[in-house]
Parts: sequence; C-alpha cells; structure tokens
Amino acid sequence: MRRVLIAFAVFAAGVTSPAAAQRPTRPPALSHAPKAPPAGRHPGAAPEVERRGKGQADGTQHVRGNHWYGHAAPNDGRFHLDHPFEHGRFAGIGPSHRYSVLRIDRDLHRVWLPGGFYFEIAAWDWLLTADWCWDCNDNFVLYEDPDHLGWYLLLDLQTGAYVHVLYFGT
Repeated sequence: MRRVLIAFAVFAAGVTSPAAAQRPTRPPALSHAPKAPPAGRHPGAAPEVERRGKGQADGTQHVRGNHWYGHAAPNDGRFHLDHPFEHGRFAGIGPSHRYSVLRIDRDLHRVWLPGGFYFEIAAWDWLLTADWCWDCNDNFVLYEDPDHLGWYLLLDLQTGAYVHVLYFGT
C-alpha cells in the first residue's frame, strides 16, 4: 500500500520520467513583444538552437527575450517566391502593433486580423500552431522576415513560438 501511495504522490507532483525531462519545453509567455529578428545571416546558416541546462537543446521556432531561435536558413528553397509581396506589403508590423485574430480557416491555414487583412500560414509551419489560443486578445505580432523575401513572421506572445505567413491583402 505504501508503494502505491508513493507512486501516486510522485505522479500527482508532476514528476516525469528521465526521457520526458530531456524533451525541450515551450518557452514561457512573452511579457513584451520582442525586437525584429536580425538580418544578414549567412545563406547556408543552420537554424540556431537554444541551449539550456543539463544538455537540453530546443531548435523549435521560438523567441526567448529578444533572441529568435530555429529560423530556417536564408537559402531554404521552401521560401522562394516568384513574385514577393504579390498582394502588397502589410504596414502594421513590429512590436508596437499587437493583434487579435478575428477569424481562422483551419482547412486553408488562413487567419484574419482587424481591418479584413488576412495571411496564410506556411503548410510546413501549421502544426506549430496546434496549442495557440486564436481567441486570446492582442496576442499576436507580425514581423517582416529578414531572410525570406515576401514572407512575414507571426509571433504568438502566449507560447513564444512563431510561424511563417504570406500576406494576401483584404
């Protein structure tokens, strides 16, 4: 009986297996919108991995403080656009502009912001949004992607994660 109670107490306290403890964890919610990601990376640069204590590494697309991690190489072919900014440029970018998502189309991976502006999330980034709260107010910030012409980065301040999006106008 004592073993069962100890096992329950360990489970209830949230202690996990050694393997689970080594998996990267999501960064905490961001208290402020960070500066724009830096430009000028080497074309073949690998995504930067955040190193944490005890040998943990997190290569997911996320921001901690003002540092952007996991961003794809500038020469990544997935981001090539024959006509960058085909639908114009979106002006409301950067840390001084925070947005709510008014509508989401999960089948087409599209989100609408106030004013009728809409964006399509890159197919390869869509799964990164699985735990995003689309209904949370003023939770999103947009940045122009400094490495991929025509793309923007949509940052979720609640998770600290970001995805690549294309602007489609209104």
